[in-house]
Amino acid sequence: MNTTTNAQTGTALITGASTGIGARYAQRLAERGYDLVLVARNRERLEQVAASVRAATGRKIDILPADLTRTEDLRAVEQRLASDESITLLLNNAGLGATASMLDSSPEDLDRMIALNVTALTRLTRAVTPRLVQRGQGTIINISSIVAVAPEVLNGTYGGSKAFVLALTQSLQHEVGSKGVRVQAVLPGATATEFWDHAGVPVAHLPQDIVMHVNDLVDAALAGLDLGEVITIPALPEAADWDKFEAARLALGPNLSRSTPAPRYLAPKAA
Repeated sequence: MNTTTNAQTGTALITGASTGIGARYAQRLAERGYDLVLVARNRERLEQVAASVRAATGRKIDILPADLTRTEDLRAVEQRLASDESITLLLNNAGLGATASMLDSSPEDLDRMIALNVTALTRLTRAVTPRLVQRGQGTIINISSIVAVAPEVLNGTYGGSKAFVLALTQSLQHEVGSKGVRVQAVLPGATATEFWDHAGVPVAHLPQDIVMHVNDLVDAALAGLDLGEVITIPALPEAADWDKFEAARLALGPNLSRSTPAPRYLAPKAA
């Protein structure tokens, strides 16, 4: 997989930090020497995670309760990212999923998914990136999903939102990767978290040979970061498979924009 390298600590701001993937990242990043700012809606759960990680690691941990689909809460987190010089890592983990089809989803549910998975993630990334570029170092980790490249698997709006996360990460790597900022998209498959309960299918109902433990997922994702991967798919056995996928995509480039339509779209000339 395409790679980049750098190393630093400081403070990591983690969204969706009250449970699951976000809570595990909090533990692991604190063990790596990061102080933390933990963001989620549930204050009580945030306090529990903060207390547990603080006791285990001794790191400085702040909590910032926020519903990132609410404008005022989102702006507060943006302001923290833009102004707090200690923040060197942003982990965009907060997200909503769905297993119901688009036809069986309400417009309001889809709006909320887009607001969190796309709008909030974009604004938080935009809030921190200029400061990281200015200092010449920092890390942005975006939690995408394997449905970014397999949109048939779940709700298409969810797949589309995670494809957006993947595309944003790849574009951001192109834009700032040479300026000292590490960028990574993590594409989990099915992971044993509360995500599935909220999405409508309890994880116990899934084939267990496709479900990864959250600890293994986060440890693999951080190993990918250490390897300098821009795209990390923890379940993918061969990194070369992604490289071939990317090579095929890039090979389309010279022919994606031309002055004339492809011959198959031209009406045959009259005899």
